[in-house]
Amino acid sequence: MMEIQWTVILAAFILDFILGDPNILPHPVIFMGKAIDFFEIRFRKYIKNLFISGLFFACFLILSTWLTGVIIIKLSMNIHPFFGILVQIILLFFCFSSTSLEKAALSVFAALKENNIKKARENVSMIVGRQTQTLDQTGITRASVETVAENFVDGFLSPLFFAIIGGVPLALAYKMINTLDSMVGYKNDTYILFGRASARIDDAVNFIPARLSVLIIAGSAFLFSFKRGVSALKTGFSQGSFHKSPNAGYPEAAFAGALNIRLGGPNVYHGTLVEKPYIGKEFKDPGKEKIKQACDLMMFSSFLATLICCGLVFIFFA
Repeated sequence: MMEIQWTVILAAFILDFILGDPNILPHPVIFMGKAIDFFEIRFRKYIKNLFISGLFFACFLILSTWLTGVIIIKLSMNIHPFFGILVQIILLFFCFSSTSLEKAALSVFAALKENNIKKARENVSMIVGRQTQTLDQTGITRASVETVAENFVDGFLSPLFFAIIGGVPLALAYKMINTLDSMVGYKNDTYILFGRASARIDDAVNFIPARLSVLIIAGSAFLFSFKRGVSALKTGFSQGSFHKSPNAGYPEAAFAGALNIRLGGPNVYHGTLVEKPYIGKEFKDPGKEKIKQACDLMMFSSFLATLICCGLVFIFFA
């Protein structure tokens, strides 16, 4: 359960590249979301201290997800080793979301190309947490690129990182952590205490992948342009800490350097203006074509990360 074959990683990446999130298959994140809704009510009811309740709630769901993954893979391997490998490929495939994010971001780009600001706002609202009703073209573009950059870590590199460390069950556990953060990790009256543990766990598990992402993104940028590779590396590590999030700033800064654009700045989240510093402050605001360039950079970075991890697994586990 603690090891993974390089063929599983490569096959899962290829499936994500070809299929994205197919509607014909039930996505495990849907079940994770339902489990979060179901158990949140019960943990709140039986443990009155909201921070303690939220801590036990998060730990219970993360460990349950890991254990479920272990049981599913163990049973499938007992049926037949080939079937067990196939199950691991499918489960890891569901942990990746590069292609679905690319598709969503490109829908924003397509709307902007048609000068349909209303449609672009609607499309970008599906992939960002900020309010989009008043965003202009620059704001929409910036939001799209930031989401592509941040989700390179959340949607690909982190699950890949944990698959290398602890196999597919640990990648699934990471996916639960990420889902918990997206559902309860808010600093509002409802979740400021109950969701604190989920948010802090998400910060902790993404700490290393977020910083590794600068190297991967810069490596991908080097293949397009030496100058952009250097810029991604320099901006990623010098301005990655400017973000209010302990992790999101690093991939965003690397993208800002690679694409020579300014990201960050103040935005409205859930009706509240949040002041954030600019990242890549020496560059200009992004034009709409930067969305497509960001998607290309994300996909190539995902491919490069896959090749590196396949090589590491082949060397150390073959």
